[in-house]
Amino acid sequence: MRDIDDIERVKRNYLVYLRIEKGLAENTAAAYGDDVDKLTGFLADQGIAVERATTDDLDHFVAALHDLGIGPRSVARIISGIKSFYKYLRLEGFTDDTPTSLLDSPRLGRHLPEVLTLDEIDAMVGCIDMSTPEGLRNRAIIETMYGCGLRVSELVGLQMSLVYADEEFVVVRGKGDKQRLVPISQVALELIGRYVSEVRSHLVVKRGCEDILFLNRRGGQLSRQMVFIIIKRLCELAGIHKTVSPHTLRHSFATHLLEGGANLRAIQQMLGHESITTTEIYVHIDRSRLRQEIMEHHPRNRQ
Repeated sequence: MRDIDDIERVKRNYLVYLRIEKGLAENTAAAYGDDVDKLTGFLADQGIAVERATTDDLDHFVAALHDLGIGPRSVARIISGIKSFYKYLRLEGFTDDTPTSLLDSPRLGRHLPEVLTLDEIDAMVGCIDMSTPEGLRNRAIIETMYGCGLRVSELVGLQMSLVYADEEFVVVRGKGDKQRLVPISQVALELIGRYVSEVRSHLVVKRGCEDILFLNRRGGQLSRQMVFIIIKRLCELAGIHKTVSPHTLRHSFATHLLEGGANLRAIQQMLGHESITTTEIYVHIDRSRLRQEIMEHHPRNRQ
């Protein structure tokens, strides 16, 4: 095994390998190259050398793809490209083994996302140490994400100037830079107010982040990966064993709204879905829970 001195040169040689030795079309090889760029960028942010990445590191990368809203088919294609790249690295002597061997592609059937119960969300919140600056910020993050059904990208880009506390609305910039109005609870607003006055106002804010609401301890914008780590740690502290990501809070928001009787069109607008069919997956979640309730509590089903 030898270290990679110039990852960009290795990637260029990999594209040549795909076109010449594997005989792939130009567009196909370019798509594989884009997949590798996504991976190397993610690993660089984590301070991890590509040739030393573990299966766990790659699992975190795949989780980040899901958090960005990338669909199962696209994730499966990216994983295929990553596996091809690591086979090439092994062929060139940069790795002794292939960390992708245990990397599973997502199932391409209709997937019902994981959902947290109200008790589980309360347990997560209960594990936060509110006496620390990070604890106060993290509590505000959880309440805002869950209370507004935000994507992780929408949360980290949330602007202070677009939080209208008196009207109890926030303006969210979603996919394609499209804006939507989302109601925000008094609980979340109070926590945001405390965070801004007690924590954020004491930070040295980096240039370009002056209007960003949630910042890291160095005054910069939070990364998606950092939010993923925050939620994962809270789940571990709360004893929650489900596969949870920032997107899980969004799914839970939509499911709990539906269970509470909210109109599907209203949920669609709050989530920022272009098509109602995207939102209809929550109807399937609700029906599956209804069946479970009937099986557990209907007198005809009791033993």
